[in-house]
Amino acid sequence: MKKTLVDLFENSVKQYPNNPFLWEKTKDKYEPTTYSQVKDQVYAFGAGLVALGVKKGDNMALLSEGRNAWIIGELAMFYAGATNVPLSIKLEEANDLLFRLLHADVKYIMVSGNQLKKIRNILDKLPLIQKVIVFDEQKEYGEKEILLSDVISMGKDWLQQHSLEEFLSIGQSLQDDTYATITYTSGTTADPKGVILTHRNYTANVEQSLTCVDIDSSWRTLVILPLDHCFAHVVGFYIFMSQGASVATVQVGKTGLETLKNIPVNIKEFKPYLILSVPALAKNFKKNIEQGIRSQGKVVTRLFRAGLQIAYTYNGDGGDDKGRGWHFILKPLVSLFDKLIFSKIRENFGGELRFFIGGGALLDKDLQKFYYAIGLPMYQGYGLSEATPVISTNGPKRHTFGSSGVLVQPLDLKICDNEGNELPAGEKGEIVIKGENVMAGYWKNPVSTAETIKNGWLYTGDMGYMGKDGLLYVLGRFKSLLIGSDGEKYSPEGIEEALVEHSSCIDQLLLYNNQNPFTVALVVPNKEHLKKHLIHQHLTLDTQEGKEAAIRIIQSQIDRFRKGGDLAGMFPERWLPTTFAVLPEPFTEQNGMVNSTMKIVRGKVEKAYAGRIDLLYTPSGKNPVNEENIKSI
Repeated sequence: MKKTLVDLFENSVKQYPNNPFLWEKTKDKYEPTTYSQVKDQVYAFGAGLVALGVKKGDNMALLSEGRNAWIIGELAMFYAGATNVPLSIKLEEANDLLFRLLHADVKYIMVSGNQLKKIRNILDKLPLIQKVIVFDEQKEYGEKEILLSDVISMGKDWLQQHSLEEFLSIGQSLQDDTYATITYTSGTTADPKGVILTHRNYTANVEQSLTCVDIDSSWRTLVILPLDHCFAHVVGFYIFMSQGASVATVQVGKTGLETLKNIPVNIKEFKPYLILSVPALAKNFKKNIEQGIRSQGKVVTRLFRAGLQIAYTYNGDGGDDKGRGWHFILKPLVSLFDKLIFSKIRENFGGELRFFIGGGALLDKDLQKFYYAIGLPMYQGYGLSEATPVISTNGPKRHTFGSSGVLVQPLDLKICDNEGNELPAGEKGEIVIKGENVMAGYWKNPVSTAETIKNGWLYTGDMGYMGKDGLLYVLGRFKSLLIGSDGEKYSPEGIEEALVEHSSCIDQLLLYNNQNPFTVALVVPNKEHLKKHLIHQHLTLDTQEGKEAAIRIIQSQIDRFRKGGDLAGMFPERWLPTTFAVLPEPFTEQNGMVNSTMKIVRGKVEKAYAGRIDLLYTPSGKNPVNEENIKSI
């Protein structure tokens, strides 16, 4: 029996017509829209698309902040038989946005008022575009622009002139292998690749994910991640939709910064049970929590730290390790600190939050322990767009810090060496999976598709192993390894995370070693912190002496991981950077050094700074206090 996203939605509307599905705050409070009300809006919008001329198989794009119109717009596309090309609002129009719209043969665009300017700037370079549907009222409209409410009116008229069956027959004609979305990933290669996900990819991954997390119709989530990513699609709204549960979006501000500032306020107002997170957000929340504690004075700060230490000892590595052995005697103390301090922190997250689910890059263990201690577990999951995306996750039923959790079911997984041979359990290699969540391929890119999918198996490019405990351990990119001069390999992510986490003067860092005698690092400094350190030495960053001292401060923070340092022994010495290049600018999405999930795009960084890397392997470059570093700082 076929299971498309249209089938999934229709089924939920039948089962839960009066449950609230979407919640949105446009004025002073969150207002609900029920499943049957959403259905009426989807039908009117979908019929409006048909009236506009959208044909089955057309590609449409969606560029907007998260809001009701986003989710309703995507469902309306499916009812009209179209495929969605969801776009990140962080994209710059000049190249990134233009590339995707041209490459995906997009004919229609849905866009919010805040994002319209980007489309207007490039519309003359997009000959295929027939209509631009604008979500918000404008003072004036371009010749191809039409307001959303006008499209909905056209849809209502169309439905009066045609039978409902005629309209619904389009959505019902979709099959499991019909394309639902083309999501562009900015991977580590030059041009982004369009990941084609089918309707069954999505519904299968919804079913698979629900084997790891129990959600019923009473649950609610606030989606704080961009809706264009498939992690937000599957775990943010389609899982919830399948269970008749509720989904809210962040109140949209006039600017991106204003929207970001609304996140903590909205969490408190909406009181979600579950929030999706990525490492960058997790670190931000932690900083805010710690600032809040510090602002309450020394006594509260000491209590907070003591409470954390006791909880860390009691919890161990989470799951079955919690309260094990003599640690059970700490339980009354854990409860006491929870009541005194941690419960108050949880109130800032609405007081109803059961847990976070973390996706994206590896979430370091210390961060997981921190959230677990304050009673807001952040369960690490693992996935990638090509797998729609969920492959495994920790959850309330089963979790161990440092692991990526249990595999979703049903799913086949094997670990392979460089030649593609399967390795025995416990051995490290490339993670390779097979299941109904594996993408249909890359849009107009048969070469990359053939390299990534072989005989139905998806080669993830990530390195990991299956533990004896039945959990998956992901260790970083299989292809982004540090390779010593003797051919030994090591995954850099863990060291990079730790160096940034424990070094106040390092904002971003990338390690490099390609069969060289030693490892080097590219460092983006935190100049504000450096200035504070220099004040103690009565120096500033404006002088030669101050710049040299700043470089030595960065060196001293890296040296903490070496023999004799307070963090020694965390990593093998040979993979710690012997020297480093200070970079003049941070890695950002704008300069292409970071992708939409905030992962550093290694290939681009290494290419851009090839000259600086070469210099580090010369006698003058090996000393970090060199001309180039002084210039860059």
